[in-house]
Amino acid sequence: MTISPATPMTGLSELTVESVTRVFGSASGRQETIALREASFTARPGEFLSIIGPSGCGKSTLFNIIAGLDTPTSGSVAINGSSIVGQQGHVGYLLQKDLLLPWRSVLNNVVIGMEIAGVSKAKARQIAIPLLEAYGLGEFMNHRPDQLSGGMRQRAALLRTVLFNRDVILLDEPFGKLDAQTRATMQEWLLDLWDDFQKTVVFVTHDIDEAIYLSDRVIVMSPRPGRIIADLPVEIERPRKPGVVTSREFITMKAEILALLHPANHSEVTQ
Repeated sequence: MTISPATPMTGLSELTVESVTRVFGSASGRQETIALREASFTARPGEFLSIIGPSGCGKSTLFNIIAGLDTPTSGSVAINGSSIVGQQGHVGYLLQKDLLLPWRSVLNNVVIGMEIAGVSKAKARQIAIPLLEAYGLGEFMNHRPDQLSGGMRQRAALLRTVLFNRDVILLDEPFGKLDAQTRATMQEWLLDLWDDFQKTVVFVTHDIDEAIYLSDRVIVMSPRPGRIIADLPVEIERPRKPGVVTSREFITMKAEILALLHPANHSEVTQ
């Protein structure tokens, strides 16, 4: 795709998470819960990084800390070396639920971030309309969210997140509720969007195939208290096609991640 000159673009940014620990508890004597322990990683400029781990391992807690919605008990979060701990608005953040406003059209939902940033409605629409058309939402831009399929709603939510115009984007299982066919379509669509806009993406998923297929690197987390137990490069050439999931490299990496997530089961199989 050729991006319109009106499209807002920014320089690439590096996200650094250093020794982040988050402990939940209270002064009333309730037992403390360690959600995260000494989590450290760097998402390099323009990189697609996935995080995978069992339910309750602290992935969402980590995202909330990066987004400034929560603060770590200890540790630091920085973009290009500048701390963003406790500060909102430095990253784009998309949850599994699209959170589109039901009374707004698709177009008016997509431009919300720009409006909040002070861009005039006319200018915001000038930027958004070519992108809605380019990414398959042009004929639906005046529809309300309840008139769209789940995949279309997520497309709109992703475009809204991109047009919030932050270099670093957090995606928390955005395709988790979609059927398999729609999910596969959305993965291809997301890769096109990422390739066009060159954002630094941190993507949470429970799906190992999805993590490998989309990513430059896959981070594996342990059960709570969440720790990073592996940081694995995906050494599969881009652009990737769906058939790559049957390649030897893909299957080998999937087995490695499965062994990390389920070490007991893996040892029983290999004995």
